[in-house]
Formats: sequence, structure tokens, C-alpha cells
Amino acid sequence: MTEDVPTVALNDGNLIPQLGFGVWQVSTDDVVPAVRTALEVGYRHIDTAAVYGNEAGVGQAIRESKIDRDELFVTTKLWNDRHRDVVGAAKESLGKLGLDHVDLYLIHWPSPRHGDFTAAWEQMQEVRAQGLARSLGVSNFTQTHIDTIMQLIDTVPAVNQIEVHPTFAQRAMRAYNASKGITTEAYSPLGLGDDLNRPEIVEVADSVNRTPAQVILRWHLQHGHVVFPKSITPHRIRENFRLFDFELDADAMKQIDSVDEGNRVGNDPVTADF
Repeated sequence: MTEDVPTVALNDGNLIPQLGFGVWQVSTDDVVPAVRTALEVGYRHIDTAAVYGNEAGVGQAIRESKIDRDELFVTTKLWNDRHRDVVGAAKESLGKLGLDHVDLYLIHWPSPRHGDFTAAWEQMQEVRAQGLARSLGVSNFTQTHIDTIMQLIDTVPAVNQIEVHPTFAQRAMRAYNASKGITTEAYSPLGLGDDLNRPEIVEVADSVNRTPAQVILRWHLQHGHVVFPKSITPHRIRENFRLFDFELDADAMKQIDSVDEGNRVGNDPVTADF
């Protein structure tokens, strides 16, 4: 793993780089150069998903990088229509990625109207048993969803990937994850850009001579989140990686904490209907 990026110990003993590179909504044309740039900059953690439609491009960029597989951490996710065919879906994703395993495989959404997340969690155990994934987790799961799967099988998800950013800090969900030994992964870490213009955040950024994006990402790291910003712009990919040569003091952290106002920008797992 890249020395500059700290790792987090998951509850199964595996290590995950705390900073990764996300490819949600990155087109098939853009994903190869974007991931190539990220790997050149020093990212070693790539987060994709079956539904993103760009697993093949991620795999191509990984192969072209010539980086040893052991130095990389790759995540992909099970889509909602495959909750009862988890092993088959995992093998399809691996075929597109050109890998024999991923480091982390997630149930993307509980999607109770269209899938069966309890059956999916049971079948996820076979994915790991077959060596197709080293760690297992969930995404967009609420406390109720996690309690439900843990009543069926005592394997605790290694991570729960949820929307978290300063104006939607999800304190209660993060505390619940921590109480179960589940690592919180933060997606939409900049609030789809909405949080960047908050005066409180701009003030902190100016005080440490950094961009608002950098201080928000640093805020995530200091809260212990695993975080993966997304960009297809080379200078922003580089900028988002420059997080390890400064720290936010307690007052700056409190100032960013203060902007939390329940500003969800994505779908609500309780009502999401897809």
C-alpha cells in the first residue's frame, strides 16, 4: 500500500486504505484515464460497483498500471436485482474487472421492495468461502437493516458505506456502526459539491491555506471514515490526495461539525424504490 495513506483495521482483520478513489457516474470513456491518473498519483483503493457500468474500465486501468495486485484494494458491489444470485453476480463483476477476487464486496442497497437483502447476506458468505472476496460489507443499510441480517447470521459486516458529509453527518448511524465494530465508509463526501461553499468551511480552508475540498476530506479522515472522492480532472485527483501533510485542530473540526443540518443529497435507504 502507498505509505502516505493510513489504513483502517476491519473487524475481520483485513486492512483498508482510508483514502480511496470513487468512480460513481464516471463514464466508460473517462474511467480508464481517471483511474490511471489516480493510481499514478498514489491511490491504491478503488471503489466501483456493478451498476456503475465501468468495472471493465477499472480493470483495464489496473492492468495497464502494472501495479502488483497485493498493493491494491478493490471494492465492487452487488446490485439489487441479484440478491438471490450473489455468487453468479460476483463472478460476473470479477470477469469484467479481470480479477480473481475483490478485497471488499458490498450489498449495494437493501432495496426491500425489489430484492432480498437477507438472502443476499446469507449468500455473501459463500462469496468469501470461495475466495471471491476477502471482506464483506453493506452499503446504504440502516440500523434496522443491519439488525435484521445479524439476527440471521452472526457475521458482522466489515463496513457500511453510507452518505456522509459535513451537512449530513449521520452521527447516530456512525455511532451505531462503531458500536458494532463496523467501519463507516463515506460516499458523496463533499455533498455533491454543495458543502464546498459553506462559509464556515471556506473560513477553515482559508485558515490552513487549503481548498474547501481538502479540508472536508481531512475532516472525514480525522473522524475515522474511509473516504473516496471522485473526479475525472487530473489536478483535482492530485489535489484530493494531498491530505496527509496537514491536520485540522479541534476548533476547525468543531466548526465543520457545526454545519450539519440533515442535508441528504442522495436517496434515502428507507424509501428508495429501485
